[in-house]
Amino acid sequence: MEVRNASKLIGQFAMVGQLGLSLLMPLLMCLFACYLLVSKLSAPLWVYIIGFILGIGASMTTAYKVYLSVVHKEEKKKIKKDPNEVYFSKHI
Repeated sequence: MEVRNASKLIGQFAMVGQLGLSLLMPLLMCLFACYLLVSKLSAPLWVYIIGFILGIGASMTTAYKVYLSVVHKEEKKKIKKDPNEVYFSKHI
């Protein structure tokens, strides 16, 4: 029982870490691309604003996809746990 709880806790920490990276990396990549545009191609500085907005949008999209995958995994676990459970539409 103790090992199962520990592995579940480690899995939850890994999921939080993955969510953190999913939020941070698209923003950093967009800002780095803006830095390259400004430094190498002499683009105007307002390019950073566009890069920030695109990075936030990409972060939100990625976080939503991670959330959907977690919900999908939990639904699979719930179905596997108790297949004989009686639901509202299942009367027998």
